[in-house]
This record gives sequence, structure tokens and C-alpha cells, in this order.
Amino acid sequence: MRATSTPLSFQPRSALGEVVEASTTTFVAQCFEPERLTFPAMPALGSWTRSQDEETGNLVYGVVCHAAITPIDTVHRARALGLSAQELREQQPQIFAMLRTDFRSAIVGFVSEGRVYQYLPPRPPQIHQPVYRCSEAEVAEFCRSFEFLRTLLQVNGIPADELVAAVIRQSYRILNRDRDWLLRAGRHLSSLLRDDYEHLSAILRKIEA
Repeated sequence: MRATSTPLSFQPRSALGEVVEASTTTFVAQCFEPERLTFPAMPALGSWTRSQDEETGNLVYGVVCHAAITPIDTVHRARALGLSAQELREQQPQIFAMLRTDFRSAIVGFVSEGRVYQYLPPRPPQIHQPVYRCSEAEVAEFCRSFEFLRTLLQVNGIPADELVAAVIRQSYRILNRDRDWLLRAGRHLSSLLRDDYEHLSAILRKIEA
């Protein structure tokens, strides 16, 4: 019998995971275990996510800035087994219950009473709130403005230029490769980094990749 911190029957429909840590600027979510023996899908760098401050009703938006697969505790350490994923399912099925997939989202804004605010919300989402992938419509609405790029440039712990480039690439694909949107994003980024040409050039090169 597989161990699981959140029974499948209680997972909110379509939720990616659940908040297990939150602060003013970020929230960490643990991905729900899939129904079959496999590892949870790790969200890509720059993916758009949404949770909620249940008390105020604010929808809190963030972009994935870090993800990791780790043991569930300090006792059961992962080690190389030299087996394929199928061989793991057949010979070591308990492996899938001994690992967890977590991701951290940098908070870039929130929606309150239908209005988008591109600055930090009064409070982050509460612990145990579900976390969802943002829909294409949500991303399109949020990305009408580009003030969130300023917030992302200040994210600590990972190379900010990698995160900004990943978010712009992800959003560009979601917005059906809207060239006008991409140009406006580039112009806004240029204004934010007008005194740091090397940094700006590095980001723009990664966007083109």
C-alpha cells in the first residue's frame, strides 16, 4: 500500500499540488501523487500558478522559480539503482512513495473582486490551499501589463535573468505567439534595465532560444 500525505480522494479537482510553506514573496507547494506509479509532473521554470488567500478571497498568482524532487525524510535517501522507470515500477514500486516533488512560486500579483493588481498581495495563500496551473485566459488577462517583470528581476535564490526569460517564453507560447505582446514585453524590460545593457542582452538572448 502506497504512503501518501494527501489521499487522492481529497485532492481538489485539477489541482497541481498543495501549499506547504508560504511567505510574503513566495509559496511552496507539494505536488499531488499521480494515480499510477510514476513521479509527479514537475512544473517548468516560469510556469504560471494560482492559489488563494481564503480569508480575503484574493487569488494569488505566482510563477515557478524552483522545483525539486527530494526524499520524504532524511532517513530514506535516494540512491542510483540503474533501473528504467518501468523496471522501478516492477521491482521497486515503493520508491515512488518515498519521494516528493515540491516547487516554489514567486508571487507576482493577485486578483481581488475581479481586478488585477501587479504587486504583492496583503497576504500569501494559506497552508494547505490547493495550487492550480493558470488557464490561458488567466495568463492573457494578467499579462496585459508588464509590471510583474520588475518583481521577477528581484527574486533571490536563482539567476533572475533565467526566470524572467522563462516566464516571457512561457507566456509568449500561451498567448499564441503574439509578436506584438513580445515586442511590448521587450520594450518594458529594456526600460527596467536601461542602465545594465549586459544583463538586458543576456535575457533577450535567452528569450530567443
